[in-house]
Amino acid sequence: MHVDSLNPLEKRTAISLSLVFALRMLGLFMIMPVFAIYGQDLVGYSPMWVGLAIGAYGLTQALLQIPAGMLSDKYGRRPIIYIGLFIFALGSLVAAYSESVYGVTLGRALQGAGAIASAVLALAADVTREEQRPKAMGMIGISIGLAFAVSMVAGPVLAPIIGLKGLFLITALGALTGIAIVHFMVPHIVTKAPRGETVAIPALLGQLAKNPQLLRLNLGIFILHMALTAMFISLPLQLQSMHLAPQNHWHLYLPALLISFILIIPMIIVAAKKEKNKQFYLFAILLMASSLVAMALTEQSLTMMFFCVLLYFTAFNFLEASLPAFISMLSPAGAKGSAMGIYSTYQFLGAFFGGILGGVSYKLLGNSGLFLFLASLMLVWFFISWGMQNPSKIRTHTLTATIKNERHATQLTEQLIDLHGVLEVVIIIEEQTVYIKVNNKIFALQAAKQILVQAERKDV
Repeated sequence: MHVDSLNPLEKRTAISLSLVFALRMLGLFMIMPVFAIYGQDLVGYSPMWVGLAIGAYGLTQALLQIPAGMLSDKYGRRPIIYIGLFIFALGSLVAAYSESVYGVTLGRALQGAGAIASAVLALAADVTREEQRPKAMGMIGISIGLAFAVSMVAGPVLAPIIGLKGLFLITALGALTGIAIVHFMVPHIVTKAPRGETVAIPALLGQLAKNPQLLRLNLGIFILHMALTAMFISLPLQLQSMHLAPQNHWHLYLPALLISFILIIPMIIVAAKKEKNKQFYLFAILLMASSLVAMALTEQSLTMMFFCVLLYFTAFNFLEASLPAFISMLSPAGAKGSAMGIYSTYQFLGAFFGGILGGVSYKLLGNSGLFLFLASLMLVWFFISWGMQNPSKIRTHTLTATIKNERHATQLTEQLIDLHGVLEVVIIIEEQTVYIKVNNKIFALQAAKQILVQAERKDV
């Protein structure tokens, strides 16, 4: 086994938790491209309630994401994941058997109450080594993107056959399957990754919420998911008005998504190699704004609408992949779990407010007005992001060490901070953990490990 590869235990964990995440996100996303059309038979249907039903999960997710992560740290990852998936399945059943848009909204809110994202990511961190952890997290991130792509096809294909009820029943089955996967496939381990890497720490939340670099990224994910949710209140109806039958909407979504995944690969590679992450990030925001303006100006041409959606998905997928990585790079040493908890809260709040915004804007402004309004939000995001640091070179390493007392920790901090490329050192004595934030282009990890090894051999 190559030391730079995931070992069999880590592979099994990453694959199984990616499946759990994908099944859950598939259930949340699958309703988006079809609800505005197939929900018209529900009692109380209106654009406002369409938006609330689509985005309701975001509010409960946002409220419970951080508490669920903390509970998983206290009571164990698995119990919280089991409970969350069960609540998600229950919400799916409530939505499936509801005959009104109000009941579906309640069911979607219950789905969101099964907030397991932080617990799943923490479990993945528990089982993986620090140097392999980004790969495992990357696999989970890819699974979310794939779930979104599949949902854009599965929703329009299945809804004419099994209806909204059938989609929600499939979602419930997926949640129960997730419970089985966690129980039978995810290795039962007794180790735990450092808290700072995985879950939110209450004492850090206020400080991180005001961090200007992180705030720019948090507002970014808020606007990104607000626009996505709002757009899917209008886009399916727009396509239907252009004489594309609802069951054929996937003919547009699928190729656009597949090509967009191909297009973002060179973007990601060049951004990383040339250290141009910030520049590509700003370009993607403008690309999304341009695609929304073009949607507003496209009334009858399906070919033109395809290119608009292609540009939108290209920008969306690049930004969706970039934002978590930027949060990880720019978060203070030892605070990644807290930073990601705040980030996830903004993400799900964006989905909730996107539902409200989309419903109101569609009613007042129509399709074109909604698209133009969303484009203006992208320009606001662009100017917010202008002052962002370029995260290309920054990385935080997490090392385990034998730290004997406070004096010992102070000595180690002084030695480590003097290493070339080190930006910040945080040592948590209770966790026997050292966090080192560095310029990864000039930092030598082996030198830091050598200091820790030598310190263990000395009497203090």
